[in-house]
Amino acid sequence: MAWIVLLIAGLLETAWAAGLKSLSESFRLSLLFATAALMIASLAALYWSMRSLPLGVAYPIWTGIGSVGSVIVGITVFRQDIGVLGIAGVAFLIIGMFLISFETH
Repeated sequence: MAWIVLLIAGLLETAWAAGLKSLSESFRLSLLFATAALMIASLAALYWSMRSLPLGVAYPIWTGIGSVGSVIVGITVFRQDIGVLGIAGVAFLIIGMFLISFETH
């Protein structure tokens, strides 16, 4: 269950990062509050997952999910360009998260 909550926490991190980007393009008070709520929810889910998972596993995977998710949202929603090095970087993040996950076994 902690792994599912950690995945949700990472997806919420991606959502609030996208909210911040949207705010930087067009400030709206409602979006500010929604982004803040997503931040709080992401941290609450991370906290909950850390009750069962070690810090050295949960935190890097949370940030990794948020990082990979932010790149995907950047490309698909905000039309960000990505090159070969960017793709390689995302691949290394995914491999790193996979390897770190074995620390709990």
